[in-house]
Amino acid sequence: MNPTLAFGLLALSAALPAAGKLEYNRDVRPILAENCFPCHGPDSASRKADLRLDRREAALEAGAFEPGKPEESELVKRIDSSDPEERMPPPASKKALKDGQREVLRRWIEAGAEYQPHWAFIAPRRPEPPAVKDEAWVRSPIDRFILAKLEEQGLAPAPEADRRALARRASLDLTGLPPPPEVVEAFVTDADPRAYEALVDRLLESKAWGEHRARCWLDAARYADTHGLHFDNFREMWSYRDWVTGAFNRNLPFDRFTVEQLAGDLLPAATREQKIASGFNRNHMINFEGGAIPEEYHTAYIVDRVNTTGAVWLGLTVNCT
Repeated sequence: MNPTLAFGLLALSAALPAAGKLEYNRDVRPILAENCFPCHGPDSASRKADLRLDRREAALEAGAFEPGKPEESELVKRIDSSDPEERMPPPASKKALKDGQREVLRRWIEAGAEYQPHWAFIAPRRPEPPAVKDEAWVRSPIDRFILAKLEEQGLAPAPEADRRALARRASLDLTGLPPPPEVVEAFVTDADPRAYEALVDRLLESKAWGEHRARCWLDAARYADTHGLHFDNFREMWSYRDWVTGAFNRNLPFDRFTVEQLAGDLLPAATREQKIASGFNRNHMINFEGGAIPEEYHTAYIVDRVNTTGAVWLGLTVNCT
């Protein structure tokens, strides 16, 4: 099994509700955002009829729907209406709900019209592995999620890949590089039942593991940015890059990974490495213009740090706040 695919499918399966159950963020909000929020959403300048549908309390107060009673809900009446003066979305919007979308909204209201907060504020829950028909295929709890979805779709698992393919997949997933020939041959000829686990351990111990994983973090930390203002020179931040790579290769706990990047230079008796880690906060645009006003750009740098910290650690866009 391709490790990245397995974990991706696990995450997807964990996010899926029980069969037939609607979920606001996944099933309902996209319909409202596309068809309703432009006129009945957060933008007060474009809001019509003083109606907000993006907030449950506001929608209930305005009488937009009756939880548990779709037939008595104004929203359902409007989306089902054949009168162009009453129908929502209005013809002038050039938007139209499909039958399936109307049914989703009806079922959602019938189930209580519950909303969900932004995904970043929803604590993850470990789901119960689903029951499957082919128990013999299951080797780990992850397999149950994969097989349950295959069986639901009437599909059978593909045959297990040969060892050379497995070695290549594992290496590309974990290091971003094809495996060295000697690593492949060692795996192919290894008769130990835990040969695959040994291969994964060997790949995780390579320097390339940290380099591959660090790429995504360095993108979030805007590592490759230039100075961005006036003399738009490139910057040398390779010592911070090496710290991130080393942190992954040392399996640095995430709490330390966080603290040292946000405030490594403020720690008691901070080491040089911890000070380098706080380079995360210096990857913003920098102005070297002689006439620049220090107070102005000090504020701009702080705003950039707040925006980046919100995006990276909170999963939120905080620019507008």
